Amino acid sequence: MSATALPNPIRCDIDLDEDGKHAGYLRLPHSAHRSAYGWIPIPIVSIRNGAGPVFVVSGGTHGDEYEGQIIAARLAREVTADMVSGQIIVLPMLNYPAAQAGLRTSPLDDGNLNRLYPGDPSGTPSQIIAHYVESELLARADYMTDLHSGGSSLLYDGANMMGLEPRDAEEETRVVGLLRAFGLAKAFLYTPNRVNITAAARRQGAICFLTELGGGGAVNRKLVDEGRQGLLHLLGYTGVLHGALVPAKPPHEPRLLGIDRIKHYVYADTAGVWEPLAELGAIVKAGEPAALIHFPDEPLREPVAVEFPCDGEVVCKRALAQVQRGDCLFQMADQRRSML
Repeated sequence: MSATALPNPIRCDIDLDEDGKHAGYLRLPHSAHRSAYGWIPIPIVSIRNGAGPVFVVSGGTHGDEYEGQIIAARLAREVTADMVSGQIIVLPMLNYPAAQAGLRTSPLDDGNLNRLYPGDPSGTPSQIIAHYVESELLARADYMTDLHSGGSSLLYDGANMMGLEPRDAEEETRVVGLLRAFGLAKAFLYTPNRVNITAAARRQGAICFLTELGGGGAVNRKLVDEGRQGLLHLLGYTGVLHGALVPAKPPHEPRLLGIDRIKHYVYADTAGVWEPLAELGAIVKAGEPAALIHFPDEPLREPVAVEFPCDGEVVCKRALAQVQRGDCLFQMADQRRSML
């Protein structure tokens, strides 16, 4: 039997096909020194009521991103089954080992969960989680929102949504409607990367949006509020949530921007302490100075200048002052045509 044909070892201790509100854990078997026959508890809440869309909401894909964990946990507390038509599945700490440790990647296998899809049921703990999400949760879902922020090393400009470029005009109309319903300040569209969760959703016939809500290893209350408002409005728009909890409107009319996975990044090309020469929201031109990298251990050495590789808007910057060669300093975006 091939590895891809093996069943996923995760067992859910609630019945995802049962109506009502149920909380429990995805049990990922894990044998460690302190617990030879143990399992990793990944929290899960199912809120189901009859027929309707299935919507998965997750936080903690990266464990040092906290806004999403707060929003998802609050959603799980506030929503009751009578507010739902269909099903909302909530996972506030999707990569539980990383979230428990407050790290971007899992301390068990250094796995970056959002770079491991479609996963492997016989692989490392993070690969097994990725496989379960794609093969079990996304396979039953119509929509997913994976709530991210910049984490410890990055800081995003405000409240942002990210999704895949539509494949045709029909999908574009649908995607733009969903982005407007979510209504965070900026909406980024990017080319597919087959190893992340948005591509996993597309393979399973679902639509997934990510958020990027601030970052820097902290929690911004305003962005938590905007992310929550946008998510609740989106849940209402898709028909899975109804009642007083659904806001009358989303937080913003979003601006549509595009991100190129190659040209829109500025990297350090040497180690040192970096000084940003542009701030979040700045409109910059190719060849303009982006940063200086200083060398305090060599006081007489002149700093090295880094330039912007293209025109664009600065939407994300590194939050940490120390850099190594290859560290991302800035992420940029292009203004796109008006939304439909």
